[in-house]
Order: sequence, then C-alpha cells, then structure tokens
Amino acid sequence: MTKETASLIKYRLKEAEDSIEEARVLLRENMSLRAVMNRLYYAMFYAVLALLQEKQLGTSKHAGAISLFDKEFVKNGVFDKEFSTALHYAFELRQKGDYMEEVTISREDIDEIFPKAIAFVTKSKEYLLKQP
Repeated sequence: MTKETASLIKYRLKEAEDSIEEARVLLRENMSLRAVMNRLYYAMFYAVLALLQEKQLGTSKHAGAISLFDKEFVKNGVFDKEFSTALHYAFELRQKGDYMEEVTISREDIDEIFPKAIAFVTKSKEYLLKQP
C-alpha cells in the first residue's frame, strides 16, 4: 500500500469517527433526527470509501460505492450480509430525510441504525488495520 493510499484511508476513517461523534452530539442536544441520520449514514459511507480505497476502487455516486462494497466485501464474505443491509437502510433513510418532503425520521430509526453504524465503522477499521 502506498503512503498516499494509507493517508487517504486514515483520513476517511477519521471522517467516519467524526460523523459518529457528531451524531452523538446532535442526539444529546435534541437536535433534528434527520441530521442525526445524515451523520450516521455518512459515518458508514466514509468507512466504505476507506475500504474501497484499500482496493484502489472508487466512484462518484453513493449507490455505486454501496454496490462496490457489496461486491468486494459482502459477496466475498469479508463482511456479513447484515452490514450491507444496515448500509442500504441507512442510505434509504438519509435519502428520504434529505430529499423527500414531509418525511419523518423516527427515534426508533435512530435507535436501530446507531449501533449498526458504530459496528460498521469498527469492523471497517479492524479490517483495514489488519492489512499489510
């Protein structure tokens, strides 16, 4: 792995961790649940970008990154299907919350996704730190 690739992976993982912390602060301060969901999704998305960088893969579209994650990491058994399911669900909720009118993100949605987002980022870090 080149120094540049390692640096970009580290940067993406930091973005993922920061996004989790931002979600915690927003939730603690009783801010918009839509904003909390946005940060949780982005935590997972930044982790996906780090994973894809390790394989020298990239895309400009969120759906493309998710598809590559499924192909490279879920289909090959590196990540369990539950991580893919959580990522797809978080993406769907983020899309609804950010782009659709009169959509409500519920506390139940947040309670479901929050631990999954943390597990996703943790698993991504563990995988990437094991790489030579």
